Amino acid sequence: MSGFLGNLMNQAVGAIGGQLGDKFGGSIGEFLKGDGLNMLLSQAQSAGLTDKIHSWIGNGENLPITTDELRSLLTDQQIQTIVAKTGLPAGTILPALAQLLPAAVDKHTPEGQAPSTTA
Repeated sequence: MSGFLGNLMNQAVGAIGGQLGDKFGGSIGEFLKGDGLNMLLSQAQSAGLTDKIHSWIGNGENLPITTDELRSLLTDQQIQTIVAKTGLPAGTILPALAQLLPAAVDKHTPEGQAPSTTA
């Protein structure tokens, strides 16, 4: 699935440049693997954004997220990890991520629910 997510990211950040777009897409794909999506759900609850995240997971229209909402959703460490992996400034990453994350989560949850965690 990271190939699909990578392609999605590359389309949205095409103006940034090919190699940087690949890095950005790969970072989001890595984030959504494993427990990343469940962690995102937990963080959404703390940030008061549960309805938005659930709209991305469920069937139907994906609610948009603003850059400010994204800043409240992600931790500084998560943002800095993406900055470090891509070499892009947060001011470039966050607007692109705000546009891409809803569709990426939607595509990562084709059954309309978050994957269960495995022990």
